[in-house]
Amino acid sequence: MKPKLRQGKGLSLGRFQSRPLTFFTLVLLCILTFTLAPSSPLMATSKSETKIDFVSPAWVAQNLNDPKLKILDVRINPLEYITGHLPKAVNIADNNFRGPNGFLPVQYWQEDKIGSLFAAAGITNGDRVVVYSDGRDVLGATMVAYLLERSGFRDVAVLDGGFKGYKGSEQKVTKEFPKYQPGSFTVRDNPSIRVTLAEVEKLIGKPDVVFIDPRPEELFQGKQDIWLRNGHIPGAKNIPWPTFTEANNPDESLKNPHKLKSLDEISKILAQRNIKPSDNIIVSCSTGREATLQYIVLKHLLGYPKVRIYEGSWTEYSTTELPVATGPEKAI
Repeated sequence: MKPKLRQGKGLSLGRFQSRPLTFFTLVLLCILTFTLAPSSPLMATSKSETKIDFVSPAWVAQNLNDPKLKILDVRINPLEYITGHLPKAVNIADNNFRGPNGFLPVQYWQEDKIGSLFAAAGITNGDRVVVYSDGRDVLGATMVAYLLERSGFRDVAVLDGGFKGYKGSEQKVTKEFPKYQPGSFTVRDNPSIRVTLAEVEKLIGKPDVVFIDPRPEELFQGKQDIWLRNGHIPGAKNIPWPTFTEANNPDESLKNPHKLKSLDEISKILAQRNIKPSDNIIVSCSTGREATLQYIVLKHLLGYPKVRIYEGSWTEYSTTELPVATGPEKAI
Protein backbone atom coordinates (compact mmCIF):
# COMPACT_ATOMS: atom_id res chain seq x y z
CA MET A 1 0.00 0.00 0.00
CA LYS A 2 1.39 3.40 -0.99
CA PRO A 3 2.01 5.59 2.11
CA LYS A 4 -0.06 8.74 2.48
CA LEU A 5 2.01 11.90 2.22
CA ARG A 6 1.00 14.68 4.55
CA GLN A 7 0.01 17.92 2.82
CA GLY A 8 1.77 21.05 3.92
CA LYS A 9 4.62 23.48 3.31
CA GLY A 10 7.94 22.43 1.89
CA LEU A 11 10.23 20.54 4.26
CA SER A 12 12.86 22.71 5.95
CA LEU A 13 16.10 21.00 6.97
CA GLY A 14 17.45 24.01 8.84
CA ARG A 15 16.78 22.72 12.36
CA PHE A 16 18.53 19.40 11.55
CA GLN A 17 21.85 20.97 10.53
CA SER A 18 23.57 19.94 13.74
CA ARG A 19 22.66 16.25 13.22
CA PRO A 20 25.24 13.79 11.85
CA LEU A 21 25.33 13.19 8.10
CA THR A 22 23.91 9.70 8.57
CA PHE A 23 20.57 11.21 9.55
CA PHE A 24 20.28 12.94 6.18
CA THR A 25 21.09 9.63 4.50
CA LEU A 26 18.18 8.01 6.30
CA VAL A 27 15.84 10.84 5.31
CA LEU A 28 16.85 10.55 1.67
CA LEU A 29 16.37 6.79 1.74
CA CYS A 30 12.86 7.22 3.14
CA ILE A 31 11.99 9.76 0.44
CA LEU A 32 13.30 7.46 -2.29
CA THR A 33 11.39 4.52 -0.83
CA PHE A 34 8.11 6.46 -0.91
CA THR A 35 8.77 7.87 -4.37
CA LEU A 36 9.73 4.54 -5.91
CA ALA A 37 7.03 2.42 -4.30
CA PRO A 38 6.29 -0.82 -6.21
CA SER A 39 3.02 0.61 -7.51
CA SER A 40 4.89 3.44 -9.21
CA PRO A 41 5.66 3.04 -12.92
CA LEU A 42 9.20 4.21 -12.11
CA MET A 43 9.77 1.02 -10.09
CA ALA A 44 9.61 -1.60 -12.82
CA THR A 45 10.71 -4.74 -10.97
CA SER A 46 7.75 -7.06 -10.47
CA LYS A 47 8.30 -8.56 -7.04
CA SER A 48 6.80 -11.94 -6.34
CA GLU A 49 7.48 -14.95 -4.13
CA THR A 50 5.66 -17.13 -6.65
CA LYS A 51 7.43 -19.55 -8.95
CA ILE A 52 5.58 -20.65 -12.09
CA ASP A 53 7.07 -23.50 -14.08
CA PHE A 54 6.13 -25.67 -17.05
CA VAL A 55 6.18 -29.34 -16.04
CA SER A 56 6.14 -32.49 -18.16
CA PRO A 57 3.44 -35.17 -18.19
CA ALA A 58 5.97 -37.54 -16.60
CA TRP A 59 6.52 -35.12 -13.70
CA VAL A 60 2.78 -34.92 -13.05
CA ALA A 61 2.40 -38.71 -13.16
CA GLN A 62 5.30 -39.13 -10.72
CA ASN A 63 3.80 -36.65 -8.25
CA LEU A 64 0.13 -37.70 -8.34
CA ASN A 65 0.34 -39.27 -4.87
CA ASP A 66 1.51 -36.02 -3.28
CA PRO A 67 -1.46 -34.91 -1.12
CA LYS A 68 -0.40 -31.29 -1.59
CA LEU A 69 -0.61 -31.54 -5.38
CA LYS A 70 -3.86 -30.12 -6.77
CA ILE A 71 -4.71 -30.21 -10.47
CA LEU A 72 -7.01 -27.74 -12.23
CA ASP A 73 -8.57 -28.63 -15.58
CA VAL A 74 -9.64 -25.25 -16.94
CA ARG A 75 -11.22 -26.39 -20.21
CA ILE A 76 -14.36 -24.41 -20.98
CA ASN A 77 -16.46 -27.27 -22.39
CA PRO A 78 -17.45 -29.52 -19.43
CA LEU A 79 -18.09 -32.48 -21.73
CA GLU A 80 -14.40 -32.54 -22.64
CA TYR A 81 -13.56 -32.93 -18.95
CA ILE A 82 -16.24 -35.57 -18.45
CA THR A 83 -14.96 -37.56 -21.45
CA GLY A 84 -11.51 -37.81 -19.89
CA HIS A 85 -9.15 -35.89 -17.60
CA LEU A 86 -6.04 -36.24 -15.45
CA PRO A 87 -6.43 -38.14 -12.18
CA LYS A 88 -7.30 -35.76 -9.30
CA ALA A 89 -8.18 -32.95 -11.74
CA VAL A 90 -11.01 -30.59 -10.79
CA ASN A 91 -12.73 -28.80 -13.65
CA ILE A 92 -13.14 -25.04 -13.29
CA ALA A 93 -13.42 -23.31 -16.66
CA ASP A 94 -11.06 -20.38 -17.12
CA ASN A 95 -13.91 -18.05 -18.13
CA ASN A 96 -15.28 -18.27 -14.57
CA PHE A 97 -12.55 -15.89 -13.46
CA ARG A 98 -13.72 -12.90 -15.52
CA GLY A 99 -16.81 -10.82 -16.08
CA PRO A 100 -18.14 -7.24 -16.46
CA ASN A 101 -16.98 -4.54 -14.07
CA GLY A 102 -19.68 -1.92 -14.63
CA PHE A 103 -18.12 -0.67 -17.85
CA LEU A 104 -15.71 -3.14 -19.45
CA PRO A 105 -16.42 -6.79 -20.32
CA VAL A 106 -14.19 -9.77 -19.47
CA GLN A 107 -12.26 -8.16 -16.62
CA TYR A 108 -10.78 -10.15 -13.75
CA TRP A 109 -13.17 -10.45 -10.84
CA GLN A 110 -12.45 -8.80 -7.49
CA GLU A 111 -9.82 -10.50 -5.35
CA ASP A 112 -12.29 -12.02 -2.87
CA LYS A 113 -14.30 -13.64 -5.66
CA ILE A 114 -11.18 -15.06 -7.30
CA GLY A 115 -10.16 -16.47 -3.93
CA SER A 116 -13.56 -18.08 -3.42
CA LEU A 117 -13.33 -19.76 -6.84
CA PHE A 118 -9.96 -21.29 -6.02
CA ALA A 119 -11.24 -22.43 -2.62
CA ALA A 120 -14.30 -24.02 -4.27
CA ALA A 121 -11.91 -25.99 -6.49
CA GLY A 122 -10.19 -27.37 -3.39
CA ILE A 123 -7.14 -25.07 -3.36
CA THR A 124 -5.54 -24.13 -0.04
CA ASN A 125 -2.58 -21.82 0.53
CA GLY A 126 0.46 -24.06 0.76
CA ASP A 127 -0.69 -26.51 -1.91
CA ARG A 128 1.10 -27.13 -5.20
CA VAL A 129 -1.09 -26.47 -8.24
CA VAL A 130 -0.78 -27.72 -11.82
CA VAL A 131 -3.05 -26.12 -14.43
CA TYR A 132 -3.85 -27.49 -17.87
CA SER A 133 -6.22 -27.07 -20.78
CA ASP A 134 -6.59 -28.33 -24.35
CA GLY A 135 -7.25 -27.24 -27.94
CA ARG A 136 -6.15 -23.65 -28.51
CA ASP A 137 -6.70 -22.74 -24.87
CA VAL A 138 -3.18 -22.85 -23.47
CA LEU A 139 -3.94 -19.21 -22.69
CA GLY A 140 -6.63 -20.34 -20.26
CA ALA A 141 -4.04 -22.38 -18.37
CA THR A 142 -1.48 -19.55 -18.25
CA MET A 143 -4.19 -17.07 -17.26
CA VAL A 144 -5.25 -19.14 -14.25
CA ALA A 145 -1.58 -19.67 -13.31
CA TYR A 146 -1.09 -15.89 -13.46
CA LEU A 147 -4.15 -15.34 -11.27
CA LEU A 148 -2.71 -17.71 -8.68
CA GLU A 149 0.47 -15.62 -8.62
CA ARG A 150 -1.59 -12.43 -8.53
CA SER A 151 -3.36 -13.84 -5.47
CA GLY A 152 -0.10 -14.53 -3.64
CA PHE A 153 -0.01 -18.29 -4.24
CA ARG A 154 3.57 -19.59 -4.36
CA ASP A 155 3.90 -22.98 -6.09
CA VAL A 156 2.30 -23.07 -9.55
CA ALA A 157 2.93 -25.00 -12.76
CA VAL A 158 1.44 -25.30 -16.22
CA LEU A 159 1.32 -28.71 -17.88
CA ASP A 160 3.66 -28.51 -20.87
CA GLY A 161 1.82 -29.99 -23.83
CA GLY A 162 -1.58 -29.69 -22.15
CA PHE A 163 -4.10 -32.52 -22.11
CA LYS A 164 -3.11 -33.57 -25.63
CA GLY A 165 0.50 -33.96 -24.59
CA TYR A 166 -0.41 -35.86 -21.42
CA LYS A 167 -2.64 -38.29 -23.26
CA GLY A 168 -0.12 -38.63 -26.09
CA SER A 169 2.60 -39.62 -23.60
CA GLU A 170 0.44 -42.61 -22.66
CA GLN A 171 -0.12 -41.41 -19.11
CA LYS A 172 -3.27 -42.53 -17.34
CA VAL A 173 -6.46 -40.51 -17.88
CA THR A 174 -9.76 -41.13 -16.14
CA LYS A 175 -13.49 -40.39 -16.24
CA GLU A 176 -13.85 -40.59 -12.46
CA PHE A 177 -14.61 -37.37 -10.59
CA PRO A 178 -12.36 -36.76 -7.59
CA LYS A 179 -13.95 -36.31 -4.16
CA TYR A 180 -12.42 -33.42 -2.23
CA GLN A 181 -13.10 -30.82 0.43
CA PRO A 182 -13.29 -27.09 -0.36
CA GLY A 183 -10.00 -25.35 0.29
CA SER A 184 -9.09 -22.47 2.55
CA PHE A 185 -7.70 -19.81 0.25
CA THR A 186 -6.55 -16.40 1.47
CA VAL A 187 -5.78 -13.89 -1.27
CA ARG A 188 -2.62 -11.83 -0.81
CA ASP A 189 -2.98 -9.47 -3.74
CA ASN A 190 0.25 -8.59 -5.54
CA PRO A 191 -0.25 -5.38 -7.56
CA SER A 192 3.46 -5.17 -8.50
CA ILE A 193 3.02 -7.66 -11.37
CA ARG A 194 0.50 -5.54 -13.28
CA VAL A 195 0.06 -1.96 -14.48
CA THR A 196 -2.95 0.29 -14.72
CA LEU A 197 -4.11 2.48 -17.58
CA ALA A 198 -2.72 5.55 -15.79
CA GLU A 199 0.69 3.89 -15.57
CA VAL A 200 0.57 2.85 -19.23
CA GLU A 201 -0.04 6.46 -20.22
CA LYS A 202 3.13 7.53 -18.38
CA LEU A 203 5.22 4.72 -19.86
CA ILE A 204 4.44 5.25 -23.57
CA GLY A 205 7.53 6.51 -25.37
CA LYS A 206 9.95 5.95 -22.49
CA PRO A 207 13.30 4.73 -23.88
CA ASP A 208 13.70 1.78 -21.49
CA VAL A 209 10.09 0.56 -21.80
CA VAL A 210 9.06 -2.18 -24.23
CA PHE A 211 5.41 -2.97 -24.90
CA ILE A 212 4.90 -6.49 -26.26
CA ASP A 213 1.62 -7.20 -28.02
CA PRO A 214 0.98 -10.94 -28.57
CA ARG A 215 -2.18 -10.56 -30.68
CA PRO A 216 -2.44 -11.72 -34.31
CA GLU A 217 -0.90 -9.35 -36.84
CA GLU A 218 -4.31 -8.32 -38.25
CA LEU A 219 -5.50 -7.13 -34.85
CA PHE A 220 -2.20 -5.45 -34.02
CA GLN A 221 -2.21 -3.49 -37.27
CA GLY A 222 -5.86 -2.47 -36.88
CA LYS A 223 -7.03 -4.26 -40.01
CA GLN A 224 -10.04 -5.85 -38.30
CA ASP A 225 -12.93 -3.67 -37.12
CA ILE A 226 -13.56 -5.05 -33.63
CA TRP A 227 -13.14 -2.30 -31.02
CA LEU A 228 -14.19 1.36 -31.00
CA ARG A 229 -10.64 2.09 -32.12
CA ASN A 230 -8.38 -0.51 -33.66
CA GLY A 231 -4.59 -0.76 -33.70
CA HIS A 232 -1.94 -0.90 -31.01
CA ILE A 233 -0.10 1.12 -28.37
CA PRO A 234 2.48 3.31 -30.15
CA GLY A 235 5.92 1.70 -30.16
CA ALA A 236 4.64 -1.78 -29.26
CA LYS A 237 6.35 -4.86 -30.68
CA ASN A 238 4.10 -7.54 -32.18
CA ILE A 239 5.10 -11.08 -31.18
CA PRO A 240 2.01 -13.28 -31.65
CA TRP A 241 1.76 -15.71 -28.75
CA PRO A 242 1.90 -18.91 -30.91
CA THR A 243 5.52 -18.06 -31.83
CA PHE A 244 6.56 -19.20 -28.33
CA THR A 245 4.89 -22.61 -28.86
CA GLU A 246 4.73 -25.51 -31.28
CA ALA A 247 1.35 -24.31 -32.57
CA ASN A 248 2.71 -23.91 -36.10
CA ASN A 249 5.23 -26.75 -36.20
CA PRO A 250 5.44 -27.92 -39.84
CA ASP A 251 5.38 -31.52 -38.61
CA GLU A 252 1.69 -32.17 -38.03
CA SER A 253 2.44 -34.79 -35.37
CA LEU A 254 4.37 -32.21 -33.32
CA LYS A 255 1.90 -29.34 -33.74
CA ASN A 256 0.69 -28.39 -30.25
CA PRO A 257 -0.04 -24.85 -28.96
CA HIS A 258 0.38 -26.13 -25.37
CA LYS A 259 3.95 -27.26 -25.96
CA LEU A 260 6.58 -24.57 -25.50
CA LYS A 261 9.49 -24.21 -27.86
CA SER A 262 12.88 -24.63 -26.20
CA LEU A 263 14.01 -21.65 -24.15
CA ASP A 264 16.98 -21.28 -26.51
CA GLU A 265 14.59 -20.85 -29.44
CA ILE A 266 12.47 -18.35 -27.53
CA SER A 267 15.58 -16.41 -26.47
CA LYS A 268 16.62 -16.15 -30.13
CA ILE A 269 13.18 -14.77 -31.04
CA LEU A 270 13.54 -12.12 -28.33
CA ALA A 271 17.11 -11.26 -29.36
CA GLN A 272 15.99 -10.81 -32.98
CA ARG A 273 13.44 -8.27 -31.73
CA ASN A 274 16.06 -6.55 -29.55
CA ILE A 275 14.19 -7.35 -26.33
CA LYS A 276 16.64 -7.55 -23.42
CA PRO A 277 16.41 -8.70 -19.79
CA SER A 278 17.21 -5.15 -18.70
CA ASP A 279 14.08 -3.77 -20.42
CA ASN A 280 11.01 -2.64 -18.52
CA ILE A 281 8.50 -4.92 -20.28
CA ILE A 282 4.72 -4.50 -20.38
CA VAL A 283 2.71 -7.25 -22.08
CA SER A 284 -0.65 -6.05 -23.40
CA CYS A 285 -3.10 -8.00 -25.56
CA SER A 286 -6.85 -8.03 -26.30
CA THR A 287 -8.38 -8.77 -22.88
CA GLY A 288 -5.48 -9.54 -20.52
CA ARG A 289 -5.52 -13.27 -21.31
CA GLU A 290 -3.10 -13.72 -24.21
CA ALA A 291 -0.50 -11.66 -22.34
CA THR A 292 -0.17 -14.26 -19.60
CA LEU A 293 1.75 -16.80 -21.70
CA GLN A 294 4.57 -14.45 -22.64
CA TYR A 295 4.56 -12.92 -19.16
CA ILE A 296 5.16 -16.34 -17.56
CA VAL A 297 7.83 -17.35 -20.08
CA LEU A 298 9.73 -14.06 -19.82
CA LYS A 299 9.54 -13.65 -16.07
CA HIS A 300 9.48 -17.14 -14.64
CA LEU A 301 11.26 -19.29 -17.23
CA LEU A 302 13.80 -16.83 -18.65
CA GLY A 303 14.21 -14.78 -15.47
CA TYR A 304 13.52 -11.31 -16.90
CA PRO A 305 13.06 -9.25 -13.72
CA LYS A 306 10.96 -6.37 -15.04
CA VAL A 307 7.88 -7.88 -16.72
CA ARG A 308 4.30 -6.84 -15.96
CA ILE A 309 0.86 -7.25 -17.51
CA TYR A 310 -1.53 -4.51 -18.55
CA GLU A 311 -4.71 -6.34 -17.58
CA GLY A 312 -7.13 -3.88 -19.18
CA SER A 313 -5.27 -4.34 -22.47
CA TRP A 314 -6.88 -3.23 -25.74
CA THR A 315 -10.41 -3.68 -24.41
CA GLU A 316 -9.78 -0.79 -22.02
CA TYR A 317 -7.20 1.21 -23.99
CA SER A 318 -9.44 1.45 -27.07
CA THR A 319 -12.10 3.32 -25.06
CA THR A 320 -9.73 6.17 -24.18
CA GLU A 321 -8.34 9.14 -26.06
CA LEU A 322 -4.75 7.91 -25.75
CA PRO A 323 -2.78 7.65 -29.01
CA VAL A 324 -3.34 4.65 -31.30
CA ALA A 325 -0.93 3.37 -33.93
CA THR A 326 -1.97 1.29 -36.96
CA GLY A 327 -0.09 -0.69 -39.55
CA PRO A 328 3.26 -2.43 -38.97
CA GLU A 329 5.14 -1.65 -35.77
CA LYS A 330 7.21 1.51 -35.65
CA ALA A 331 9.68 2.81 -33.10
CA ILE A 332 8.76 6.10 -31.40
